[in-house]
Amino acid sequence: MVTWEEFAAAAPELAEMGRSLLFQFKVGLAFLATVRHDGAPRLHPVCPVLSGDRLFVLITATSPKRHDLLRDGRYALQTFPQPKPGSDEFYIAGRAVLVDDSVARAEILRDARHMADASETAFELWVDRVMHTRWEHVLTPQMRSVHRTWRAPAGPGAPS
Repeated sequence: MVTWEEFAAAAPELAEMGRSLLFQFKVGLAFLATVRHDGAPRLHPVCPVLSGDRLFVLITATSPKRHDLLRDGRYALQTFPQPKPGSDEFYIAGRAVLVDDSVARAEILRDARHMADASETAFELWVDRVMHTRWEHVLTPQMRSVHRTWRAPAGPGAPS
């Protein structure tokens, strides 16, 4: 797994498309899927934050998402749909890592485009795989999806 910055360096066009879809409504908006303690999926909206070329989410202390990420850091993040038929989609999956450095947390809070609160828990979203979906021939019988994918190279450096 790699940081958002490393992903963007390896696949700049795909990362720029992801950035534009994550922040298409000015504030970051996406659905975050986590793994519940019983192994079932959990899905909630979140406001992603890009800070220092790294991708984060801020989660309230009482949120089930927070407990899921602390116990099992696996996540999937899907952009909100655009308000038109056949809108592009962007998906990221990997592992969320707790950010406990006070300086880093302050920077994340400063860079948040939503009404973030200092009591929220910060997690960095490490990237394992990415998919951008574009739709062709929208609202016709020939409608089909076209996918661009990227996968992080295997190797040291990823969080455990």
